[in-house]
Amino acid sequence: MNISERSMPPLVADERTNLTSWLDFYRATLLQKCAELPEERLHEAAVAPSSVTLLGLVQHAAAVERNWFRRVLVQEDVPRLYAPADVGADGDGGGGGGHDGGFELADDATYASAVAVWEEEVRRGRENCAARGLDDTSPFMGGEVTLRWIYTHMIGEYARHCGHADLIRERIDGRTGV
Repeated sequence: MNISERSMPPLVADERTNLTSWLDFYRATLLQKCAELPEERLHEAAVAPSSVTLLGLVQHAAAVERNWFRRVLVQEDVPRLYAPADVGADGDGGGGGGHDGGFELADDATYASAVAVWEEEVRRGRENCAARGLDDTSPFMGGEVTLRWIYTHMIGEYARHCGHADLIRERIDGRTGV
């Protein structure tokens, strides 16, 4: 399946298929919210005082994919993507509260480059998840976290941001829908 191709998750499936299908559904939904817009519209914030843009949401999605499926799940030592200005690439320092970056746009940020980075992070995340069971754990914040928890968190993360994307897209050109 193409990453941006969206299919309704199966109504009857095992737990892992259910989780991965819903995550893929929301991944594709985010890209659909950006479809057919010119580059400059993807850089537009919805409404002041918010600075959130569709492009920023795609960058943020890539950042959280990297964080959860590489940095946390397999403890890969890779730098943060799009670290906020007040947080270093290693995630330390500043007042960012540890939130993943991506919302702030660099002057040279483009949708094509953001999607390429996002697709690579999704691909790597899928590889990392394939070898693990839902109950397998990884160290996290002085404790442990299961792959099941990470999937559930990521579904919520994408669903929330797809809602933001829907509102931004409606503001840009009136297009709505799931």
